[in-house]
This record gives sequence, C-alpha cells and structure tokens, in this order.
Amino acid sequence: MTAARERPWLRYYGAVPASIDYPRVTLYEAVAATARRSPNALAWDFFGATATYRELLASIDAAAAALASLGMKAGDRLLISMPTAPAGVVAFYAANRLGVVPALIHPLSTAPEIEHYLDASGAQVALTLDAFYGVLAQARPRRPLRSILLARIGDDLPPLKRLGFWLTKGRKIAAVPADDRVRWWKELAASKHAAAPRAATGTDDPAAILFSGGTTGAPKGIVLSNRNLIAEGMQAAAWGGMGGGDSILAVLPIFHGFGLGVCVNAAFMAGGKSILVPQFSAEVVARLLKSARPNLLVGVPTLYDALAKDPSLARSDLSCLRACFSGADTLPRPVKERFEALVAAQGGRVKLLEGYGLTEAVTAIMAMPLSEYREGSIGIPFPDMDAAICRFGTIEELPPGEEGEICIAGPAVMTGYLDDPQATAEALKVHADGRTWLHTGDLGRRDEDGFFYFTVRAKRMIKSSGFNVYPAQVEQVLYQHPLVADACVIGVPDPSQVERVKAVVVLKDPAQASDATARLLIDFCRGRLIKWSCPREVEFRRELPKTRVGKIDFKVLVAEHVERSNG
Repeated sequence: MTAARERPWLRYYGAVPASIDYPRVTLYEAVAATARRSPNALAWDFFGATATYRELLASIDAAAAALASLGMKAGDRLLISMPTAPAGVVAFYAANRLGVVPALIHPLSTAPEIEHYLDASGAQVALTLDAFYGVLAQARPRRPLRSILLARIGDDLPPLKRLGFWLTKGRKIAAVPADDRVRWWKELAASKHAAAPRAATGTDDPAAILFSGGTTGAPKGIVLSNRNLIAEGMQAAAWGGMGGGDSILAVLPIFHGFGLGVCVNAAFMAGGKSILVPQFSAEVVARLLKSARPNLLVGVPTLYDALAKDPSLARSDLSCLRACFSGADTLPRPVKERFEALVAAQGGRVKLLEGYGLTEAVTAIMAMPLSEYREGSIGIPFPDMDAAICRFGTIEELPPGEEGEICIAGPAVMTGYLDDPQATAEALKVHADGRTWLHTGDLGRRDEDGFFYFTVRAKRMIKSSGFNVYPAQVEQVLYQHPLVADACVIGVPDPSQVERVKAVVVLKDPAQASDATARLLIDFCRGRLIKWSCPREVEFRRELPKTRVGKIDFKVLVAEHVERSNG
C-alpha cells in the first residue's frame, strides 16, 4: 500500500467518522427520510418566515405536481436562475422527484450567457424572478423556451417584510408584459394538480448540472448524481458536527456548489436549519448573525473580510458560532486574524478554518479539522474521500513534500462533463488502484501527516470574490469589439476581491488608447457578461508577450503587474 492509501490524516478526525453509510436513494427520497425523522424541526428560515420538514416536503410534492402539469418528466431539464430563496430550493428538489435534472445558473446572467446555458442543457422550462424576466426573454436558444416560471422575492416573506420589500424595491420592478409562456410560480404551485408519481430514477442518476470552467477555461456543464450530492452533504455535515437543532447561514448562492451542497443540502441531510439569504451584504449577514444566531457559517474570504469590518458586530454576542469555514479562494492570513479577533471579543471561541473543493466534486471535499490548525494548509480529506499528489499530466503519485497535481477520488466526484466525453476523459482517470480519480488542474503538496497545501491553479481561471471567471470567455467578448486586435485577461491581486479582472489589450489603432476607450471596452463587456467577469481595468500595449510556442504568456503579464504594484 502506498503512502497515499495509508490515509495518515485519519488520526486527526476526532469524533468525525472515517466512513459513512450513504443511503442508495435519490435526493428527494433523502429529504423525505429527514422529514419522517424530524417532521416538526425547522428546515428553512427566510427572514423570519419558516417551514418545518413536514411543510418542506409538502411544498416539494406540490411543486413537483405543478411541474408535471406542464408536461415535465424524467430526463427533462429545468433551468433554475434564482437567488438563495425558498422557491429555487423547493423547485430543485421537486424536479428531483420527477427525475427532471435542474441546471442552476447565476440569476444575473446576461442574455448571451443564458442562451449558452439553455443550449448546453436543452432546458425548455425556466424558473427565475420577475425582476429578471426581461433578460431571460431576450435569450434566443436553439430550442425555444416552452414555459417561463416567475417567482417574486416577496412570495415567501412574512407580511411586514413583504410590504417593506414592495415599498423599497418591489414597486420598481418592471411589469411583465403579455407572454403566453409565463406562469406565476406561487399560483401554479398552489393550484390543484394530480399527484406526480416518483420517477424510477436511482442514486447514480443525474441530479444537477452546475456550470464551471472544467480544465480548459470555457464554461462547462458538470453533471452531478444523487449519490454525489448526498455523499458530499453528509460528509460536510459530519465534518462540521451539524445535526438536528443546528443551523447554518446560507449566504452563498445555490447556483454555486458551495451554496447548494453545503449551505442547503448538507443541512437537509442532517435535519438542520438552513437560513436562506438571497443577496449578500455585510449588513444583512451581520443582522442575521445577531437575530438568527446560526451555529455554522461558511463563505468566501471576502465575506469574512467584510464582516470583520462591520461596526455593528462589535456590539453583538457571537458565542452562537461553533464552526466557520472559508473556501472557494485562498484565505489571506490578515482576514483570518481579524475575523477571529472579532469573534473572540464578542464571546466566541471559533476559529476560521480553510477548506478546498471544486464543483467537479460538488464543492468542499477537504478542510481543517475543528481541533487542528496548520499554517497555509487547506486541510485533510472528508470521510470516504481520498486525495493524492500526482506528477502533473500523469497518474504517478508523488511522495509527501513534492509538488504536483491535486487528485481526488470518492463518492462526491462528478459523473462527468455534460456532453463532452473528451473533457471528461482528460479530467477523470483510472489510477493503478483501479479507482477513478479527478485530476483537478490545481497544484499542491501534502505533508507526512496527510495535510494538503494548495500552491497554484494550473488551469487558467480567476477567482474574484469567490466567483469563477474564465479569461477565455472574457477575451472572446473583447475580440468582438472592432477596435481590438489582441487581448489577454488576467487576475491581479486585490485587497477586497482577492483577485480582480484586468484586460491587457492591443488596439488595431494604437493612437486610440485612452481612458475613454478603456471605459468603452469595459461597458462593452458589461453588456455581454455577468458583472463578476467584466474587467475592472484595461491596460493598452502595442504587443503581448508570447511563450516559445507562440501563445500569449499571461503569467508574464501578471508578474509585471505585481512588480509595478510593489515598486
């Protein structure tokens, strides 16, 4: 047995089980089992409006019947373009009851992006908010949308908060024009429909499509099975010690594996409560930390940075927090120290621990144990997950201390990329032990005790405020502008976003380089890309550096930017 197979990290598990018995059921069946165990426990809280597990299951069944009334059946796809709110969560599990596969996307996606997601998924039914109808309606996929289901953010709010939302934001939402495709989600789900039979799908069948960059930098659909989501949810719950009576703040979006897999699904697997937050702001999260008092908090570094700077928390009791994890991006040490100091000053003893994961394995698959800390480490694998460091581009496993590609195996690893067998074969490889391993494209190492350390992303992807930005996608948009001859998009250090998006551009006419042209190109991108992907600055050059084989050398551009900034 090799060192990697010895799993030396197990001795740091404490009370966490080394292995978990995962039920061979669908996600719907897993939630139904939780409802049978704890029918009266609260499943979710949405600004004071709540639902027990009995009520959650009833709403899922009603929503499934509503979707079935539209002709949806096993194998169909449902596009969910929703914030973290009850309608999107219920629709996700309702689709699973029918064997319909939801494809979840950012609700602020642009019309061209929505077209791509619809074409990739084949969805002909979409659920979104009334505020986003206009952009969705502009999309022109190859297979036209058959039904557009519209929810309102006020649908699930308590009466006073619903009125407050209407007075401040709701009345500013444009009226939805006449459109035969539109059905209002709340009314549709509340109508009487024939009960929808459960689909004859199993634990290994697809349960969700999430979009990420894969190994090439272009957005790809990642197919996750019921087993993937159940396993990762149970693993994350075990790692954080989450069970009945516990609550987690669901501030991360459900189109993101972290938000869906940990903030919502892990809570439902454990019988805990998910406190749903539709839009992140430090003010809202701070208020919920004081009023809802969650036990667990997971987020990206920018979330913790913003919370540490929020003056209202300096007067709050934070002893409720039992575990806090940071993922989706490297956690800067100053952010960790500031947040921990804030919690300690307000009665808490929690440590902010770093983890590691990727959408190709739902989300987090390793983290620091609650009782341990290693400087710079991303932690150790979750129960039943294995990790190894391989020589890049091979399946040869390296000994402790050597840098190579982080590879992972276990029940959370995806089934593959949507309709892309070549990319799937490049990412999923059978090793000498006969198991299928995910080659992450990330470089790192591990120590003798089995703690892993992230070094750098080998695949070219930018993490800005915890969101994936794919340079190739941004460059493709820049190349569409008539002034642009050449372009390279890079991520550069940023104190608040960790990385910000910068475009280095060669113009067809260098004389047109100006601040006005830079603003023109940024606005051009904003009309075609979600805001996270848009450049925050543009630098003009007469030529771009090239590698020996003639490719644009983005690493040189990053190094030059850093050198100038430090100089």
